[in-house]
Amino acid sequence: MNKEVLTYDAAYSELNDILTYLQTDEVSLDDLSEKLRRASELSEFCKLKLRTIEKEIEKISPASEERKD
Repeated sequence: MNKEVLTYDAAYSELNDILTYLQTDEVSLDDLSEKLRRASELSEFCKLKLRTIEKEIEKISPASEERKD
């Protein structure tokens, strides 16, 4: 089983694709619900990834140590 790992860049790109699709007049009601659900999942993934990276940066950044004092 070779499961594909989602990256921030791939998720962001897919979000942009969904946005572009939703801005067209070709959106069917059947697709709308699925696209919005997927966009929500991707958005949450991106937020979590950004928070994780922010915490990692705070751990290694000397400036973050100065703010704690």
